[in-house]
Amino acid sequence: MIGTDIAIDLGTSRFKVYLDGKGIVVSEPSIIAVDNLTDEVIPIGSDAYDMLGRTSERITVSRPLSNGVISNFSMAEQLISYYLKQISSSRVFMPRVVVSVPCNVTEVEKRAVVEAITAAGVRKVCLIEEPVAAAIGAGVDIAVPHGTMIVDIGEGATDMAVISLNGIAVANSCNIAGASFNDAIVKYVRKKFNLIIGDRTAEEAKIAIGCAYPRKTLLKYTLKGRNAMNGLPETTEMNSDEMIEALIEPAISIVRTVQETLEATPPELLADIFTDGIYLTGGSANLYGFSTLLSKKTKIPVVTFENPENCVVLGAGKALENIDTLQRSSRKGDYY
Repeated sequence: MIGTDIAIDLGTSRFKVYLDGKGIVVSEPSIIAVDNLTDEVIPIGSDAYDMLGRTSERITVSRPLSNGVISNFSMAEQLISYYLKQISSSRVFMPRVVVSVPCNVTEVEKRAVVEAITAAGVRKVCLIEEPVAAAIGAGVDIAVPHGTMIVDIGEGATDMAVISLNGIAVANSCNIAGASFNDAIVKYVRKKFNLIIGDRTAEEAKIAIGCAYPRKTLLKYTLKGRNAMNGLPETTEMNSDEMIEALIEPAISIVRTVQETLEATPPELLADIFTDGIYLTGGSANLYGFSTLLSKKTKIPVVTFENPENCVVLGAGKALENIDTLQRSSRKGDYY
């Protein structure tokens, strides 16, 4: 394990680590729980996720990563250190760590990521843009003079870019993604059914019957929450057609951002994209019917994958093999 290069995907929802030669060795929720009285970190990851929405005033459960960047530095530092210790008990510095970051990340946000990972005992850190990593993970040869469009829909943000010759020709992003879908479900259920539900319930409903395009078979899901009028526990049933009503607005917002990116793309690269299609990656790419909606609105085929949520970390892992070449041609990445 000593001296092994690793790749990290700092996701808003999940923290993933790729170990060179072994593949993905960590895929855990990016959640941390803290005892407010002692400031002691209790559980991290899955155990902390089980506490989400079920804590007392003494315990705070939070996500130290937001929109692919660090929102709480001290908590993020502990989260990163915890997971890196899981894969290596040695105190010998690992030679290089590749970390994926959003394409429009600021210099301050980049520095925060680098410092948090360096604090965990890492000697050298290299940043790679998430769309570039997703393209590599999707099996795209980014070194050729050929345009490829990647749309990576995560939990906190949607990153998209047109890639050619190891670089980004056009990039765009928006803060509408998986978390926005959850918020839309919560608001819709409150408005239509007068029922208050939590973010975790909304997430489970989204996974069960969520869709951005009509399903062939109508699906139903039972929601449990609190009646907004009398405060008593209540259940109601929501179907997949109602789910479209809830999710169509954030889904269309992402589609519009994709259309804006296409409008800014040079004609030659656009012709390549029209031939090959748009590559859809990220965990929220699993939303049923979104690829169909995107294809119909852009008039361009959409390419989907079996495990789109792993494309970024797999691509960052593959980039370890050619990191020096990729580094020199990267638009933003730097060694630290």
